[in-house]
Amino acid sequence: MSKQSIKLSVDAVVFGYEEGNISVLLIKRKYAPFKGNWAIPGGFVLNNESLEDAVERELFEETGIKINYLEQLYTFGMPDRDPRGRVVSIAYFALVRPDAFKIAASTDAEQAQWFNINELPELSFDHNEILKAAIERLQGKITYEPLGFELLDTKFPFSDLEKLYSTLLGRAVDRRNFRKKIIGLNVLDELDEKSSKGSGRPANLFQFNQKRYFQLKKEGIIFEI
Repeated sequence: MSKQSIKLSVDAVVFGYEEGNISVLLIKRKYAPFKGNWAIPGGFVLNNESLEDAVERELFEETGIKINYLEQLYTFGMPDRDPRGRVVSIAYFALVRPDAFKIAASTDAEQAQWFNINELPELSFDHNEILKAAIERLQGKITYEPLGFELLDTKFPFSDLEKLYSTLLGRAVDRRNFRKKIIGLNVLDELDEKSSKGSGRPANLFQFNQKRYFQLKKEGIIFEI
């Protein structure tokens, strides 16, 4: 019986949302394997740290950004996924506003950059598979948990929320049905203020009712769009 020799790593899929576009944060690798290629930020877990500490550390070291909460996605462990040997990776993901962060590559990352998910470079290791799983999880998440509080302006027209959901889903939503369902959740407060965006008729502004919003995030919803 051969001696087990498995290393543990973490990867961080960070999605960014702004004005109808979804991007993903990637790093250009400084060292082999895949030197000079793009990859999802990540690295090996140290002996004395938790998985959560490891993914936050690796993300900060390679991109310069700190995210307080990354959600665990999936475990990737095919024997040939890393040419350096047997490496099992725990992947995490988050959805943020890119303009809230200043990225800066360091340690074993030569460069850090946001890429539109429809214009991605070739990725290292099995990171295409990891990214695909993260996109599917994100789109599934919309159906059972309200999203948007951290991604939209404090006050926004309803059309911005509609655009957010249609962008994340990758398809148009039924506008009338969507509005009816969102209003029915009671997570929005309609304000006595108008939007100055665009050239059309000014629309009423909304803001999230934080108490109700976080209560629903905690409880979960069944929300077919």
